Amino acid sequence: MSTVGTARTPARARRSRSVRRTGYLVGALVNGVLLWLVNVSPGWHVVPFLTPEFARVVPLVNAAIVVGLVADLVYVVSDPPWLRAAGDALVAAVGLVPLVALWRTFPFAFEGQSFDWELVVRIVLALGIVGSLIGIVVAVATPGRRPR
Repeated sequence: MSTVGTARTPARARRSRSVRRTGYLVGALVNGVLLWLVNVSPGWHVVPFLTPEFARVVPLVNAAIVVGLVADLVYVVSDPPWLRAAGDALVAAVGLVPLVALWRTFPFAFEGQSFDWELVVRIVLALGIVGSLIGIVVAVATPGRRPR
């Protein structure tokens, strides 16, 4: 009897609760540090290639960071698969907004550079937008999925 095509690979088990909590806390901490760096010290104004137009996008960037931070803190308390899927979809959707705003506003200045940084930034933004869309679809498609 042939076993070709019948082998099953076991699904990856979830990590332990304490490991997941540690990851969520680290994620929340990183988001808190990002909020501080963008808004307080040193602030986005010191980044030489950002134009004053970036001020229009900062609230959207802040919202995306805050949503990620809050999601991580919620997951510290409870992280059933359906909640993670909903939170991941929300974080990806809110994160998509500043990416699109950055694409449309393009508050970057790369004059005098010998390398085409504008093209690189456009490619990175496009990848972020596509990745966010994929993340939303995956999160919505797998709300109640549990590891075996």
